[in-house]
Amino acid sequence: MLEKFPITPEGYKKMQEELERLLKVERPRNIKDIEEARVHGDLSENAEYDAAKARQSWIEGRIAELKQKVALAQVIDPSKINQSRAAFGATVKVLDTAADEEYVFFLVGTDEADVKLGKISISSPVGRALLGKEVGDTVTIKAPARTIEYEILEVNFC
Repeated sequence: MLEKFPITPEGYKKMQEELERLLKVERPRNIKDIEEARVHGDLSENAEYDAAKARQSWIEGRIAELKQKVALAQVIDPSKINQSRAAFGATVKVLDTAADEEYVFFLVGTDEADVKLGKISISSPVGRALLGKEVGDTVTIKAPARTIEYEILEVNFC
């Protein structure tokens, strides 16, 4: 049996928008591309046809994946959470004790993770280390380059 997975309302909306775009825009466009490529003759040597069929395969696979994810999504609104420990949806401000630098991480699900935006997955090494911690706690993460020690400065749910 497949398990539910947490996602923010923003992440869920983006997932639904992508599914909608694939169903209503990309799939019909791809069908037209296949039809046009067929008109060009011999399908065995038709690069346009091959490319359109490959795109069709990707689109259908992504649609199936997104439908399953939408069905299994457990939408959690961080603004409705009131607790002091880091959990899904928390914004966690930390201090790298060795480098004396502060970072802010937003704990999200795997599908929403984007390190460039400070969104880290709760299943990543840093995310797992932060879960359940509160202000004043210290976590240690063994990274390939070095061992990182973070002190938790703030935990917020917005």
